[in-house]
Amino acid sequence: MMSGDSASPIVLFLCTGNYYRSRYAELLFNAWAPAQGLAWRADSQALALESGADNVGPISAAVIQACGSRGIALPQSLRYPLAVCEADLRAARRVIALKEAEHRPLLAQRFSGWQDRVEYWHVHDLDCGTVADALRDIEGGVVALLRSLAMQS
Repeated sequence: MMSGDSASPIVLFLCTGNYYRSRYAELLFNAWAPAQGLAWRADSQALALESGADNVGPISAAVIQACGSRGIALPQSLRYPLAVCEADLRAARRVIALKEAEHRPLLAQRFSGWQDRVEYWHVHDLDCGTVADALRDIEGGVVALLRSLAMQS
């Protein structure tokens, strides 16, 4: 189940393994949202946790490095990737999957009906792009999302 203040609206980022793409989006969002005056909180989870069986440690070293270079403090205790459940989808005000071609089929298979209720970004995983490209695209998406939420409040 997701963490955070239950009074805060939640944006839930989804990727396949919850190891680098969705985790980076979560960390950026939570670091930058307060500067926009937003009470929103982000969380992240996996649609296919079993796909990350070869991941080492709780989070990608590239995410740790990217956060460090941007002055974003990491939680003292880094959690391991988590699998999403339907209650998490229902609890979130917004759900964003990080690559439509990859995640729409997983949502349709595992959470029928949710595939059309989720927003999709187009951030490639390592099979189609580089870590640097993915992190750049996630940053752009988070900045645009924060601007949009700030305009709505």
